[in-house]
Amino acid sequence: MALQTCLGAMLKCSFGMAPSSFVVLPKNRVNTNMVPDANIMDHVPLVNIMPFGMCSAPSNPAVIAATAAALGVPTPAPCIPATPAPWIAGAPTVNLAYFPTLNNTSQLMCIWGGVITFTTAGEFTVNVP
Repeated sequence: MALQTCLGAMLKCSFGMAPSSFVVLPKNRVNTNMVPDANIMDHVPLVNIMPFGMCSAPSNPAVIAATAAALGVPTPAPCIPATPAPWIAGAPTVNLAYFPTLNNTSQLMCIWGGVITFTTAGEFTVNVP
């Protein structure tokens, strides 16, 4: 069974070069071990999703510019997450603040082509289907 995600969960991006921590604001008003829990709408760049160090996505305009400046040598650029859509799936049978709760098997798509996933859920006691 999947785990409920909360503030402090760790994320990775398929094009990122460093892990990132997941930030959940207390707006959902549900806590696990005194830490705010997340739902699928917690996907806002630079609010919930922090940068992943450097980005190597070939479709990212910053990477394209850096690669062009390096005369065609693939060159990473600083990561600025671009996640306009909610997390995919979540736990549709469990609502948290009117939206499906977010579990550690959910994925978030960056418009530059990266897939953001959880490496740790942030807590290890609450299972969700």
